[in-house]
Amino acid sequence: MSQKEPESNNSAMRAVKDCMAGSVGGIAQVFAGQPFDTVKVRMQTQPDLYKGTVDAVRKTIQNDGFAGFYKGTTTPLVGVGLCVSIQFLVMEHMKRTFARVNGTPTGQTPILTASQLYIAGATAGVANSIVSGPVEHIRVRLQVQTAGIAAQYKGPGDCIGQIHRNFGWKGIYKGQVPTLIREFNGYGMYFLAYEALVQRTISETGKSRSELSSGLVCLYGAAAGFAMWLTSYPIDVIKSKMQTDGFAGSARKYSGTVDCAKKIMAQEGVKGFFRGITPCLLRAAPANAATFIGFEMAMRVFG
Repeated sequence: MSQKEPESNNSAMRAVKDCMAGSVGGIAQVFAGQPFDTVKVRMQTQPDLYKGTVDAVRKTIQNDGFAGFYKGTTTPLVGVGLCVSIQFLVMEHMKRTFARVNGTPTGQTPILTASQLYIAGATAGVANSIVSGPVEHIRVRLQVQTAGIAAQYKGPGDCIGQIHRNFGWKGIYKGQVPTLIREFNGYGMYFLAYEALVQRTISETGKSRSELSSGLVCLYGAAAGFAMWLTSYPIDVIKSKMQTDGFAGSARKYSGTVDCAKKIMAQEGVKGFFRGITPCLLRAAPANAATFIGFEMAMRVFG
């Protein structure tokens, strides 16, 4: 057997493990963060309906019951599992690539520069956007509609079917430009924050990655979530508004990303770009702590 064959098999097995561990992290993220995300999206896209976070929570319960917080969960449960798999698959591949560039010996924990970590995370974000764009588009449309006969979509399948039937793949990928911008910078900062904290701890303590405590993994995951959202929230607002906008004619408010940004500024001022940030930041800690503890524990199990 040639030398290249076992190397190829090892690479394939690493990719499978990265995907499986990423799926575990993604599922954990959805269950921990979906209620906060629903409140965030409703506040972003329906500013006239809600006075603040507490009011949005109260009206969601009043109109849809507690199940309203998990509206549109089926789509992210499947989609986010796939998205996080892609994120970690690409991120781990980029880390190994940079480790080879840096001449890190095989088996030794690579120490990457801040710019390398950012580029690796941004690359993971761009790859992820291919799936996250349509997944979040369907999710936000389901999240903003209230229960009852006025509901336009019966569920994820019906939503996808209606949009694709009437507007094709362009309709499914509505809001993809701000999604791509958010994923590039957001995940660059996300993985930079997490990996830099992990690297520092490994360097200071001499422990291996698998020896890091669950508490530290959760703490660093929460920090990564804050790093992402504090640097990317305004573009997320634009994304949500565009993805819940009409598709054509008088129902369409925004002609594109720049037009949406201009109209938010004109109608709501700077604060319009930060509407809904409170539930977003409340979500950041538990959702991303769950993501990284799910990923790290799964990687330890999978070996």
